Order: sequence, then C-alpha cells, then structure tokens
Amino acid sequence: MMFKLKATIIKDIRVLLRDKVGIALMFIMPIILVVVVTSIQNSTFQLISKNKLPILICNKDTGQAGMQLIKAIDKIGMFKVLKAGADQDEKLMADAMHQKDAMLGVVIPADFSAKVAAKSKNIAGKALKSFGLQGDSVKVGEVDPLNIYYNPVLQESMRLSVEGAVRSALQLVESRETLRSLYFSINEKQLPEKLENEMLNNNAAINEIPVSKEGVRTAPNSTQHNVPAWTIFAMFFVVISLGGSVVREKVSGSFIRLKTLPTNYMVGLVSKQVVYLGVTLLQAAVIFSMGIWLFPFIGLPALNLPSDLLALVVVTVLCGWCAVSYALCVGVFAQTHEQSNGFGAVSIVILSTIGGLMVPSFAMQGMFKSAADISPMHWAIQAYYSLFLEGGKLGDVVNNIIPLLLITLVLQFITFLGLRRKNLI
Repeated sequence: MMFKLKATIIKDIRVLLRDKVGIALMFIMPIILVVVVTSIQNSTFQLISKNKLPILICNKDTGQAGMQLIKAIDKIGMFKVLKAGADQDEKLMADAMHQKDAMLGVVIPADFSAKVAAKSKNIAGKALKSFGLQGDSVKVGEVDPLNIYYNPVLQESMRLSVEGAVRSALQLVESRETLRSLYFSINEKQLPEKLENEMLNNNAAINEIPVSKEGVRTAPNSTQHNVPAWTIFAMFFVVISLGGSVVREKVSGSFIRLKTLPTNYMVGLVSKQVVYLGVTLLQAAVIFSMGIWLFPFIGLPALNLPSDLLALVVVTVLCGWCAVSYALCVGVFAQTHEQSNGFGAVSIVILSTIGGLMVPSFAMQGMFKSAADISPMHWAIQAYYSLFLEGGKLGDVVNNIIPLLLITLVLQFITFLGLRRKNLI
C-alpha cells in the first residue's frame, strides 16, 4: 500500500509541475494581490497621520472668527489647508479644487464673525440671567451653515470623519466666543489668553489600546490584516489546478482504467490530498515569509508572527485541508474543465466575500452575516485574526477550528458520495 501511495504521489507531483497556469494562479496571483492590497490599505491607514487630506478654504468673512476657524481646522492635523480667494462661488470653487488637487472645499460665509459674536452674546446673556445676574439677551438668527464641497471619490465614512472634524473646529470657535462674552460681561475686561487656553484645552486624554488576550500589545497594522486573508484566498485557489486535474482524469478515462488494476482509487484521492496539502502549506510559507522579510524593504509594515506557532501550524494545516477538500468536491461534480475552472473561481470569490476576507464580517447585515457561517473562509480568517491580532493561543481558536474541521469532513463525505454515484470507486 505504501509503495502504491508513493508512486501515486510522484505521479501527481509530475502532473502538477506540468500545470504552469495552475502554479501561476496558486503562487504568483496571491503574491501580487497581497502586495498590492496591503500597499493600498497601508496608504489608507496613513492618510490621516502622514498623507494629509488637501482642503481648500474660501474665507469670505473679514472678522476674527473666520481666521480662528481656519486655524482650528489646521490644528486638527488631518488636513493640508489651502486658501482660495474670497470671490469663489460654487462653480469657481469646483474649478479651484480641481486646479489645486483638493479633495475638499469649505466656504466661510461673509457674516460668519458677526453672527457668531451675536449668538455668543445671546447665550452669555441667558447664562447670566440663570445665575441671577444682569445680562443682555438679543434675538439673533442662526449662523449660516458652512458649505463643504467634496470630491465624489471620497467614501461616505471619510466624508463623515471630515464633517465631524470640521464640526469640532466650528464648536471650538463658538465656545471661545461664548466664553469671552461671558467673561467680559462679568469682569468688564478681556479674557486673558492663558486662562482662555486652559479652559478650552482642558480635555481628558484618550488612550487607544488594542484588545488582546495577553494584555497590552503593539497595535496591529495593515500587514497583519491582509497577509492571513490572502493566504486563505491563495489556498482555496488550488481548485483551479486540483479540480481541473480530477476532471481531466475523468474525461480521459483514467478512473475506469484504475478499476482494472489491483489498486483502489482511494489511494489516488489520498495522494492528491497529500500533494496539494503540501502546496497550500508552501503557499502559506511563501506569503508569510514575504510579510516578514520582503515587506520592510518595500516600505510596508513587517508581519509579526503569533507567539503560539503550534496554533498557527494547526490552523494553516486545517485551512489547507479544507481548501483541498473543496477542490476535490468541485472536480468530482464538474463535467468539463471549463465548468470546474469557472465555478471554482467564482465560488471562491463569493465564499471569500461572505466569509469576511474582502468585507469585514462585522460590517455585514441580515442574511449575509448569517451566510458567513457556511463559508469555511470565515472560520479560517477568524482563527488567523485571533492569533495575529489578538495574541490568542491554540485554546482560543478551538471554536473556529471545530466548524472548519466539520465543513472539511462534510466536503470529504460529499466527494465520496459523488464518486460512488458516478461508479468511479
């Protein structure tokens, strides 16, 4: 039996090495994907901290509040402030944004300072009256809204972040004016600048701490997110090579000829699983190695392997076995090489999408969130994230490993039934 298995493994390795297209899809494509996607996502992560968002500000106001608002926006740190002439209208503002390559534009109305001052005096008067003191209270209109122009390529999440940042800057300007009016009404002198800064900047500090199973740890980077995800994607793309190999053997009559020999096709199935499981492990080793050693040389964050390497090996082996089982199942039921390649490629993209490789599972709603449970990629990526991002151990990923193993066994059983139904074993 061992001699037959060894001979079959050698045969499958030779068949695999002749499949140049399959090898390219299993290795070159995922390597390109992981480099490109990680680079793009890393640039997105650094957009606020390093690559500031260009914002063009048209200040039609001649008072101090307009200048204070510009300073407040600049102080936020996420914008590169560009100034436009005060004569811009909607059409000219759009042209100016294109000329200066600005993603955002803000127009401060002409009476901004006057209305902010009047509103602040009104609020201060109401506050003094609530204290039992004499205060002026005048009826004033609302401050005219700021017009924020944006390039349509900006995603909604980024636009909401921009709106929140500008709103914070606007609130700071209005709070400063209200504080000055209140202080002047009480003391009949200007608020000292030092006291003003102490009162306005006396905010509680915020510390961002990533959740971890082993206490405080370094914040994860884009590499930690992308390398495991595209490793799983690469593993499941063995369906192109393995599924096609099974179809070719069916079409060529190899299954029928094997039934005339003193052997069992189950030996051939075991051989294919051993060979392609080795391929998936090699894929993982190549992509992880790139993350560790190559990424720092091209300006990307390095991949930090989890502390529990045994858990990493277990998860990788189970993920690879599940990918091989899925490929075998597709190959057994596909009638032609085109069916195997077409269905295999499309189904992998769909499973990766609902499984959380392309869109995070927590962002899904309704039926798509429930459908994630049937995707083996969902359980695989959750296990990897627990190890890479949360510093988990083997015991922490058992709840992900068990469903992944069950899906693998179900695929193996369906493959066996398909072979029996077609009288191939």
